[in-house]
Amino acid sequence: MALPHAVAAMALLTSLAPATSAQLPSCPQIFGHGGYPTGPDGWQRDQVRQTNNPTAISRYRGWGAAGVEADLQLTKDGTKAVMWHNTSTWGLSGPKRDVTAIWWAAGADQLKGRTITRGIFKGETVYTFRDWLTAMKADGMAGLVEIKPETRQSLLNADASIKSRAWSEVLGPVKEHYQGQEIILYSHDAGIAAELRRQVQAAGLPSKLLTGGPVWPEVTKWEEPPPSWTLNKGAWATALNSGAKRIATDYTPQLAAWLKGKCR
Repeated sequence: MALPHAVAAMALLTSLAPATSAQLPSCPQIFGHGGYPTGPDGWQRDQVRQTNNPTAISRYRGWGAAGVEADLQLTKDGTKAVMWHNTSTWGLSGPKRDVTAIWWAAGADQLKGRTITRGIFKGETVYTFRDWLTAMKADGMAGLVEIKPETRQSLLNADASIKSRAWSEVLGPVKEHYQGQEIILYSHDAGIAAELRRQVQAAGLPSKLLTGGPVWPEVTKWEEPPPSWTLNKGAWATALNSGAKRIATDYTPQLAAWLKGKCR
């Protein structure tokens, strides 16, 4: 017969033993997000970390991401859907202009051919939404696409021809790609988000294009240089233990490393 103190010792050892693989939660997919400085002048400190080009997509995949969050803008009057995050061309070569005020491939200030002038993706160029989706498919990445508020200029335009052209620029590439890769569309702008739902339904596209995004647990506000990733460990643990299937992060390699041994 086991002695009481031996039983207690065994229970203590069991409680202190590391969790077995079967006891660990499932590992969430990581969605990489390029951090953007906060505050009204954040654009001046922006280091263009966003995953809006093939070089960035491959880099984030190598860091451990299964998907990325990227940014869709529209050039003047909805003539071209492009992948860029700033309101203006700040961070790109050429004169500073609002993206909604210039054409993709016409005029002295055109967007096509401009290159990134700072940060880890310096030298990369601006891509169309269609070309970005092709690059995402090549790397096997899921895409969470934010339709930026500036696109109201065309997506909610009172001129029906401008509005129709703009939505074709957004949903046309999606129609071509969604059956072969995962695409999720969203907007922080309430008007765009509501119209997006209507346009997706009217186009006969599946509602899954509007769902399935990650949770965003991080407590840090991005700055340059970045705050310590360790400030987010508690929030990451809460998200993991609550069963999050997907976690978005500004710290892709750090989250991937932190998850090792904590999930299966």
